[in-house]
Amino acid sequence: MPPRSPNEVSMLCALSHPITDGMPVYPGDPTVRIDAALDLQHDGVAVTRLRLGSHTGTHIDAPSHTVVGGRTMADVTLDELVGDALVVRMPELHAGSRYGWDELNALTSVPARVPSIVVIDTGWARWFGDPQATSHPALDPTAARELCARGMRILAVDTLSPDPTTETDSAFPVHEVVLGGGGLIVENIRGLELIPDHVSIGFFPLRLNGDGAPVCAVAFL
Repeated sequence: MPPRSPNEVSMLCALSHPITDGMPVYPGDPTVRIDAALDLQHDGVAVTRLRLGSHTGTHIDAPSHTVVGGRTMADVTLDELVGDALVVRMPELHAGSRYGWDELNALTSVPARVPSIVVIDTGWARWFGDPQATSHPALDPTAARELCARGMRILAVDTLSPDPTTETDSAFPVHEVVLGGGGLIVENIRGLELIPDHVSIGFFPLRLNGDGAPVCAVAFL
């Protein structure tokens, strides 16, 4: 995607959840703690102390998150994280359901070649912070494999994970497909109802050399 001048960007749409003290996290992940480390009145400057996991809020998974020897965020270039995106709408999914290629293609008519970024809008972002969030629908790995075959390099979802979220299941088949193929996964996207089905999106992560990082996700309208 060619770079845009400021005059060409009519509006930006933020797609990230704000990071707040005590915010919900994936089961078992570090809790988020935000407090004052230095005080302006007493120390002359205000400094906030952050304690959080690399997969806090809206974040990106690098292959090393689930793949032994997979590349880390240090290996991910900014060019990979900005580009054209296809938003696939999957309304009316039931809690705990699994949706696959037939469901995706029936509602969106997925083209033979998709953009490098595919975003799946289940509407489940409305449950972020609610116990219902962990009962989100999950993508079938065969559908993820087909999307990768059609050109997807980043899978973004509005749920805690594209795989089922349970405290006992350690299997992550969609992660194995996408991250195992060298791609990336972005989780906990929000605000998808505000953007069109074809849009340019950028994911701007903290520069952490690790398995993932919180991102500022932005749609360019």
